[in-house]
Amino acid sequence: MTAALEVYDRALADPERPLLLLSDDGHARPAALRRWLGPVTEVDERVLERAVGPVLDVGCGPGRHVHALAGRGVLALGVDVSPAAVRLARRRGVRVIEQSIFARIAGAGSWRSALLLDGNVGIGARPALLLGRLASLLAPGGEVLVELGAPGAGISSMRVRLEHGESRSAPFDWATVAADAIRGPAEEAGFRVVERWRDGPRWFARLRLP
Repeated sequence: MTAALEVYDRALADPERPLLLLSDDGHARPAALRRWLGPVTEVDERVLERAVGPVLDVGCGPGRHVHALAGRGVLALGVDVSPAAVRLARRRGVRVIEQSIFARIAGAGSWRSALLLDGNVGIGARPALLLGRLASLLAPGGEVLVELGAPGAGISSMRVRLEHGESRSAPFDWATVAADAIRGPAEEAGFRVVERWRDGPRWFARLRLP
């Protein structure tokens, strides 16, 4: 079975075909591949207005947020495990490292903001663990800007696969967090929720360390 990272990398190289996230119950959700590969949207820009540098963009993909922050004069670093995404980001001229957020990150304790956008709060299917890792990297008073699902769905951990054309990945762990369910994992990781908002069809929250 093809690894999820390989299917994702193929999708970045061939965005004309949809990239689908398939859950065990057979539900298929399309990934926002074109949005990830394009420039930042107006919604993205309004999120980034809240980001204070230096900023870590976790699961940065092709680097559109890091690129936009650099254009604002904000120091930012992207982190992603996908070789294809990192190559695309570097073609944009942005600073990106190819590794897991759980690997060693330079400047631990000095980052002032972190981004968990495009559903990346689901990485590893353990939102509190991921947020706890970010807490260890942020400065006191540091913040996480996180994109969430619509209220009412709670927190769901699941096994999912990626599908792109004829390629389907092996299953991996993922999670979704609704906007009204972020308080639990945030507080477990040492954050408090200081803002929640909706912008069009997308939902976000701002989490802050003491």
